[in-house]
Amino acid sequence: MTTKQRLDLIERYIREHKYADLHTLAARCETSLSTVRRALDTLESRGLLRRHHGGATLLETDERAREYDFIARDQRQAAEKHAIARHIADLIQPGMTVILDGGTSVYAVARLLATKRLQVITNSLPIAALFADLGSLETIVTGGSIDSRLGVLVGPLCEQSLGQIHADLAVLGGAGVTEAGVWNHNALIVATQRRMMAAAERTIFAIDGSKFGRKALALATPFDARLTLVTDRAPAASIAASVRAAKAALEVAETE
Repeated sequence: MTTKQRLDLIERYIREHKYADLHTLAARCETSLSTVRRALDTLESRGLLRRHHGGATLLETDERAREYDFIARDQRQAAEKHAIARHIADLIQPGMTVILDGGTSVYAVARLLATKRLQVITNSLPIAALFADLGSLETIVTGGSIDSRLGVLVGPLCEQSLGQIHADLAVLGGAGVTEAGVWNHNALIVATQRRMMAAAERTIFAIDGSKFGRKALALATPFDARLTLVTDRAPAASIAASVRAAKAALEVAETE
């Protein structure tokens, strides 16, 4: 395959799927990760895409999401978020109904779901925008009031809509994790997350290691047997013991 053919193949794939990770592109091009990285650098220099750790996003999609404040936070702990996102995406099987909230770690997961045939329920406007043009996904957006700073729908209408649905899995983010459970900064978001957990058979929290030992405004949930924490590194022994005692699961994603 020539360099031009490789660039054309990668460009077509990203235009179709909006996002691609390095491993997928390397497999499709039958080449090395370093060769794919160089190709993505070339396409980024042409203004066609934006590089992220572990992959790239179609620039048009990324610019729509950039309207929301959460994109600035999306750059924090980028390598860790990508490793966590890959781990969670591998757990999500075609045909599942999945709830995705509006956290930046969850947005990283959403980027990796573009090729899967799923039913997605979300209160995240950036995730809805990401999936808007994808035929493989059915996207259901909750009602509610817009928090324009975070790009999410919250409030009574959002909670009411979540109370009427059922999902196989909820994938949520958090601001902190202690021995008591998972915390978040915003009371409206916590109320929404509790409805999401109630609607789902299982819940996965995407939590990078910087969140361990931190409290926030409100406790979203204590640990329980239906909850899994996916993180990039093991927490302190006291937190790990609380997770085990509640029969929750703790999974550490492999970083590149």
